[in-house]
Amino acid sequence: MTKQYTVVDSPYGPLTLVATDGMLSGLYMTDQRHRPGEETFGEEDPAPFGDTIRQLEAYFAGELAEFDVPVRLEGTPFQRSVWDLLMKIPYGETRTYGELAEQLGKASASRAVGLANGKNPVSIIVPCHRVIGASGSLIGYGGGLDRKQRLLAHERGAEGALF
Repeated sequence: MTKQYTVVDSPYGPLTLVATDGMLSGLYMTDQRHRPGEETFGEEDPAPFGDTIRQLEAYFAGELAEFDVPVRLEGTPFQRSVWDLLMKIPYGETRTYGELAEQLGKASASRAVGLANGKNPVSIIVPCHRVIGASGSLIGYGGGLDRKQRLLAHERGAEGALF
């Protein structure tokens, strides 16, 4: 297994991109909860990230609403099922943890959905920022609530507005 990484600038601070065998397997923000240690990222090499960087730049410029970067998501079967649902939440929309639990056929598993959401290794591209609390509140974002609010505002075309 070959791991490589690079760091790119974004409107939300530096983003560390990680590839496993040439496929995107991590996108981490500075000070992100559940961010693996840098020693696990492999060799620094921007080569596998050209398309990912282009798509992120287009997303931040407001020119891209849906990523098509192939990702390699490593987690439990339950985590992967949650992450699959995250990728189906449309740009600019949100879902609650409870709604995702219901979609999985496990209506009482909203807390487990939240835990899986928090362990998402490919933030932004696998849009865990689109999940909110039952009351509509912005809760539980590993990259920080300020970033979550800004990402949601960006997707709604109101970068400076409050959610």
